Amino acid sequence: MTLPEGHPAIPARKLGVLLINLGTPDAADAPSVKRYLAEFLSDRRVVEIPPIVWQPILRGIILNTRPKKSAHAYAQVWRADGSPLAAFTRLQAAALQGAFGVGVMVDWAMRYGNPSIADRLAAMKAAGCDRILLAPLYPQYCGATTATANDKAFAVLAGMRWQPAIRTLPPYHDDPAYIGALKTSVEASLAALDFEPETILASFHGMPQRTLELGDPYHCHCRKTARLLSEAMGRELLVAFQSRFGRAKWLEPATDKVLESLPGKGVKRVAIVAPGFSADCLETLEELAIRGRESFVAAGGTHFAYLPCLNDSAPGIALLRLLIARELEGWNVTP
Repeated sequence: MTLPEGHPAIPARKLGVLLINLGTPDAADAPSVKRYLAEFLSDRRVVEIPPIVWQPILRGIILNTRPKKSAHAYAQVWRADGSPLAAFTRLQAAALQGAFGVGVMVDWAMRYGNPSIADRLAAMKAAGCDRILLAPLYPQYCGATTATANDKAFAVLAGMRWQPAIRTLPPYHDDPAYIGALKTSVEASLAALDFEPETILASFHGMPQRTLELGDPYHCHCRKTARLLSEAMGRELLVAFQSRFGRAKWLEPATDKVLESLPGKGVKRVAIVAPGFSADCLETLEELAIRGRESFVAAGGTHFAYLPCLNDSAPGIALLRLLIARELEGWNVTP
């Protein structure tokens, strides 16, 4: 098509896929962690305490005490190419680039921190994406993860005069392809160990018990994932929930308490997997692989293994490719 004289250039029409994960500080230092936590813990989806009560606690106590401790934790797992979560999400996006044809652009963003959802949506629109699939990488739906990622994207769209069409990736906690990818990954990791675990513990990120009572399906999704994976592998999995925060009652049993109790029950060899995380991050590499090991060994355990997330492994990328291709059906890039 010939454009009228003086008409601005029009980029070729594209489809966009935006992978979204939770977030990360820009560096493993206290100022960066403080900025990240201020954004993360100010999200009403994450902390449902009224701001008039919560913000003085956050600004007066938490942001003046927690960043230094968290920065130390981040420093233990920080990579040469940045935080593990950002690094793996970047690698996932790179592995998927070109997987759906030349007219499909794959990008990635963090709900909190950088690259931001607002920046990447603007970049995708400028590149010609008039239809975008938002893909929060959370197998199990939760208001504090999936919903807030979509909320942020919708808020960005609300400021656009000309919006792209939007689809969102649904939770895939019980998708046979997801369970199959987990089974392949877990069994490969187990085969590489130099010991046979007596127990495999599936640890999911915790949420306040109140969220379950208010109707959030997250707990049920986690339990179903664990049950289906257990059936696929033909062996029992223990289920626990990690990362408790604050004084409220959280989903139980707690991962740290379970690890500390196992040696006293005669379980001295354990492997732990985190099926709720699409990529390894602080909560898996520091909380589970480092602190989890320390508490298990201190309680009398002799053998401990953390089994990695799907990350950018071949089964993980194959899974994402299948899930995304399914959601792109019916969209084409013919002008």
